[in-house]
Amino acid sequence: IGLGLYTVNAVYGDTIVMPCPQEVPNDLMFGKWKYVNTSPVFIAFRSTTKKGVQYDDVPEYKGRLSLSENYTLSIKNARISDEKRFVCMLVTVDNVYEEPTVVKVFKQPSQPEIIHPANFLEAEKFKMLGECIARDSYPDGNITWYKNENILQPVEGVVVMSLQKVVDQSTGLFTTTSSLQYMPTKKDANAQFACSMTYYGPSGQEKISSEPMVFDVHYPTEKVTIKVLSQRNTIKEGDNITLKCSGNGNPPPQEFLFYIPGEPEGIRSSDTYVMTDVRRNATGEYKCSLIDRSMEDSTTITVHYLDLSLIPSGEVTKQIGEALPVSCTISSSRNATVFWIKDNTRMQTDPSFSSLQYQDAGNYICETTLREVEGLKKSKTLTLIVQGKPQIRMTKKTESNKSKTIVCHVEGFPKPAVQWTITGTGSIINKAKETNYVNGRFSSKIVISPEENVTLTCIAENQLERTVTSMNVSAISIPEYDEPDERNGDNREKVNDQAKLIVGIVVGLLLAALVAGIIYWVYMKKSK
Repeated sequence: IGLGLYTVNAVYGDTIVMPCPQEVPNDLMFGKWKYVNTSPVFIAFRSTTKKGVQYDDVPEYKGRLSLSENYTLSIKNARISDEKRFVCMLVTVDNVYEEPTVVKVFKQPSQPEIIHPANFLEAEKFKMLGECIARDSYPDGNITWYKNENILQPVEGVVVMSLQKVVDQSTGLFTTTSSLQYMPTKKDANAQFACSMTYYGPSGQEKISSEPMVFDVHYPTEKVTIKVLSQRNTIKEGDNITLKCSGNGNPPPQEFLFYIPGEPEGIRSSDTYVMTDVRRNATGEYKCSLIDRSMEDSTTITVHYLDLSLIPSGEVTKQIGEALPVSCTISSSRNATVFWIKDNTRMQTDPSFSSLQYQDAGNYICETTLREVEGLKKSKTLTLIVQGKPQIRMTKKTESNKSKTIVCHVEGFPKPAVQWTITGTGSIINKAKETNYVNGRFSSKIVISPEENVTLTCIAENQLERTVTSMNVSAISIPEYDEPDERNGDNREKVNDQAKLIVGIVVGLLLAALVAGIIYWVYMKKSK
């Protein structure tokens, strides 16, 4: 009830239900409903004596009315034009009762939407952002703009909004439109703009909002950045270098000038410039700039390198006892680590040969690496061959079973072939056993039991020379003593005979001197 009147709030399109505000008297004859315009217009009638309801011929209510037995009037499909003052009139024999009801109709607008949006905005440029439209509302409402859920307040030359309301004459519904002119900044990139419609419904003020919209904000480049795109932290010779230049504008610049060491002019390219199989002379400062050269950035690139020189290298053949200077030198972009490997074993010291021995022969690798640079390693190989003529030393030993073991100790490279012969018959002995050939040395051994004195000959031969050495061996019936090893090739039997002769001479001289001394002493005694 408002201002002494009954008020019914209805939703557009729903059914309006208006109870008669007056109690129905017992002596009621009939009841009527009318609405008051400039003059009363009756629309429905019900009698207490006659069953049924009569509806007046009012075109806008044809087929829409329903009057119940308790005189409640219902109007289907509520329209804006139904917003009137209706009167319930109850008539008795001696009185007429009238009570008015005011009808209010409400229509929620469609969800607001932003139409005619700008393709893009430009920083510091004032332009139309778009229009917010909310259709078919009643009564009319107001539109509010938001940026990032904050209300946009009008600011002259920065935020300007214009509101327009249009009524559909056939329905009486409002369409509300608000245009927004806006001057963005760089910070408005990715900002969300939205609008909402505030309107009145049956239960009071309500609000409905549009979906947010993001606008692309264009702004000029203020800074250029150059980067080196690489999977590794360091660059070495043979790698590829990819330079990436970027500007912080929107849209970002698509072309740049790249300045490369050794190139007098800038190279025009897209935002990416690639150099393949770079060399050490690519080390230096790299720059990129906008096409108009208005701003630039630079970076320094070091192309790491590693050179190794081994003198001599490859296969080298030398004679035993010779000197061989070896030099492994490096040149690199940083301090490098150098180490030697001989026959797959790391050496503790660098090789140095003042007098080559057979054990010096082998496969030498000089290897160097830059630890800070992944994959940068160099190595060179020296294959050293130490040659020597065959050298022979013979020894013999009498075993407990009276057999005699004769050993021929041989040195030389390439490995000499050894052959045994026995003098007198000149036959070749094939029962020799050889030890392993290690560092240019091995030995060949035979075991014999001669019935008579014999001479054994050891023959060692390689590509350089043929060496022959002999040794006399006594028959097994002649006792012999084992003797120390000798380094010359004289036979050991002769050495024994010479030793016995020398001992005999020395003993004889001593006896002669003793006899002479005694004779002299006797002579002197007699003289006295």
